[in-house]
Amino acid sequence: MKKILYITILAVSILSTSCSKDLNQIPISQGTTLTFYQSPSDFVQGVNAVYSVLRTYPDRLLNLSEIRSDNIYGVSDLGVRDWDPINNFQKSMTGNAYVEEAWSTDFNGVFRANEVLEQIKKNGNLINSATLQARLEAETRFLRAFYYFDLVRYYGKVPLIDHTVIASEANTIPRSAVADVYKLIISDLQAAIAVLPASYTGVDVGRASKYAAEGLLAQVYMARSGPTYGVEGPGLGLSEWNLALPLIQDIISSGLFTFNSSFANIFSYSNQNPTVNKEAVFDVMYVTGASGTSSIYGATYPTILCANIYFKSINDTKSNGALEAIPVSNDLISKYAANDVRKTFAIHTASYNNSGSTETRPFFQKYLDFTKIPSTSRFDWGINFIAIRYTDILMMKAECVLNGAPGSQATDVDAIVNQVRTRAGVGTPALSGVTLTQLYDERRREFADEGSRWFDLQRSGNLITIMNSWMTVDDATRKQMNPVVAGYIVYPVPQSQLDAIPGLYTQNAGY
Repeated sequence: MKKILYITILAVSILSTSCSKDLNQIPISQGTTLTFYQSPSDFVQGVNAVYSVLRTYPDRLLNLSEIRSDNIYGVSDLGVRDWDPINNFQKSMTGNAYVEEAWSTDFNGVFRANEVLEQIKKNGNLINSATLQARLEAETRFLRAFYYFDLVRYYGKVPLIDHTVIASEANTIPRSAVADVYKLIISDLQAAIAVLPASYTGVDVGRASKYAAEGLLAQVYMARSGPTYGVEGPGLGLSEWNLALPLIQDIISSGLFTFNSSFANIFSYSNQNPTVNKEAVFDVMYVTGASGTSSIYGATYPTILCANIYFKSINDTKSNGALEAIPVSNDLISKYAANDVRKTFAIHTASYNNSGSTETRPFFQKYLDFTKIPSTSRFDWGINFIAIRYTDILMMKAECVLNGAPGSQATDVDAIVNQVRTRAGVGTPALSGVTLTQLYDERRREFADEGSRWFDLQRSGNLITIMNSWMTVDDATRKQMNPVVAGYIVYPVPQSQLDAIPGLYTQNAGY
């Protein structure tokens, strides 16, 4: 399964360059498509190509959620970097590389999914197995929902494209209301849940399961439950906590997943197989040092928030990282107890230097194991990314109950939070009467460097207040950050999209 994400497939010839080019070209090579889908393995490879778009998903989480949040104070010292506009809430970021990449990559995933679904509909009889045909369709619909949910959380309104299109049709498709995009996401996930297996064996381990789809749909309902802030973003103010809870409970009741007693072991390089790492409800999977090929199939995200100077200080000439420090915020550091194992494991706090240059600001090291440095490239780390983690499922349950879904404060909220805190070494004294504020604070400590903080803030209803209050402290000296306003809850439509077909899209408010 580890190579599912990276099998090169020419038959699915959706352009993976910017979406602006997609809008002006026919995205499907009709001749290639018609000649490729001839056997069951061809369809499997077609679905694998949809999975492959996940490769940079964790990079986006770190660049667009973690850096955007109060977990990072990423004001650069040595020139303007791509992360500065993200961190500083600049209005003029429509051409930002991270903003452009998220749009084009997620839509590449959507276009690939649409092509596979169309081929299954037209030529599914060639699969020769109704069970396999149904499963491949369900996997693809899960992935299309996954990419569209990513788009909604970053941009709000986006074009709703649920079939293959030619250039003339693409040029007429405007951005759809968030509620309409959610309809497709929910429909896809409900269809996937009805078909996907509970688990896999052999080479299929790591594919989307029924429980991955349930976990994602629960996240969708919870995102929709968040406030609107008066903008067309991911929150619709629908209070669908009672719809999310049964999905969460089904995952818990399955018995297939386990709360790992060791925080560090969750992220251990020796604990990467989902059949062993029971914290992984859904992984983005990688393989390092792939033999017999010059291509790189490893992860790039472990070094994104770690500065080059650190790798130089340990005489590692291959890994490298960010051009300079992207520090963990002082505020986040202060939120950990001194004996919290999560702080020690996830954050490097000691100073380091190279060639007389000393750096004292802390950085995230959660995914770095310096005994596992890639042998050839910094883009080839061999650690999976847990996109849906079982601890998150448990804490999502607590959040739903605190927002009015059926459940007990003692057993469904307090017990879960105390379990998480005990693993972190800070479980004494036990908490009782845990509030939403306390839950979000615990989530911040638990999931730091996993890309969930910005979305947690969106859902909390307190994003603007929390971020502006945080800035007055962490940015008190530099004063580089702009006040957060409601429009900044989502990112701007990339400039390439506005320029491709002038007038088709309108820009999000505030940019």
